[in-house]
Amino acid sequence: MNAVLKQSHVEPLAQHSDPLISIRGLQVGFDNGQRIVPVLHGIDLDIQSGEAVGIVGESGCGKSVTWLAVLGLLGPKARVSGTVHLDQQAIHHLSGDQLAGIRGKRIAMIFQDPASALNPVHSIGKQLIESLQLHRGLRGQAARAEALRLLDRVHIPNPVERLTCYPHEMSGGTNQRVMIAMALAGEPDLLVADEPTTALDATIQAQILQLLAEIRRDSQMAMALISHDLGVIAEVSDRVLVMYAGRIVEQSSARQLFDSARHPYSRGLLQALPDLAGPRQPLVAIPGSVPEPGRLPSGCSFRPRCQQADAACAMGVPAQRWVERGHQVACLQTASL
Repeated sequence: MNAVLKQSHVEPLAQHSDPLISIRGLQVGFDNGQRIVPVLHGIDLDIQSGEAVGIVGESGCGKSVTWLAVLGLLGPKARVSGTVHLDQQAIHHLSGDQLAGIRGKRIAMIFQDPASALNPVHSIGKQLIESLQLHRGLRGQAARAEALRLLDRVHIPNPVERLTCYPHEMSGGTNQRVMIAMALAGEPDLLVADEPTTALDATIQAQILQLLAEIRRDSQMAMALISHDLGVIAEVSDRVLVMYAGRIVEQSSARQLFDSARHPYSRGLLQALPDLAGPRQPLVAIPGSVPEPGRLPSGCSFRPRCQQADAACAMGVPAQRWVERGHQVACLQTASL
């Protein structure tokens, strides 16, 4: 097993209150019939009430798995360890049925493909009212009135007509707004948005991001925004976590990350973005791809793709260390960047 390198002694920023959700040492593996294949390698994450945290990285880095594990949605072949506290109450030991009272009510999750998340054989109204019945006990006219209010809240025109529509009768952007309305039905403390704009065109994407920011501002709801798109992350996030191969490799405020990213992977993601204001030039791609779970290289998982890597990077997994206040990086080469 790789050694974990010693952390620095730079102190983090002081927190003024207990976090809404606190995740410590979250590990996930999947039983493939022959062995347990590790996917997450110890995730530590806090989110404060009202805070928006962006989680970025390529596909296969563990962004979605983190939250599916928290909500107990990974299935029987998953092996999950670590602790999760919601408002200082432990929820990691709860079974799937026990977590049902938390899913949607305290923590809601919306997915990147509303066409597959919505039931095609039930109307929008039936699905939205069912959420209101489950999470808030509303029925009859009270449920219908609240359903109409939620559709209006997410800026869907003609909400009375939309209640009778089926998902295939509406656009992808409208279906995503319906998913947001269903997530808001339980009045959650935390909304986890998993690639909420991936399948949408640029105009609709901007509208959905504006809607999420508006809802968060009005309700003081915390949000975890999962995306591979740094532009989306920059739009709505207070703080950003960069994940690679099942680990957090950098975390800081959004301003710090976009102004002075310190991990080579974070810098590579930023360098792959086009500069709309500057001169036209070829984009710089990160060579290679994310390693498969269970086949990680020795030492730093990013080492085979990193231009700054040296022999020391193969000796052990770098621990996160504070490079400045509010800014953590898991990299041996940080001082030279």
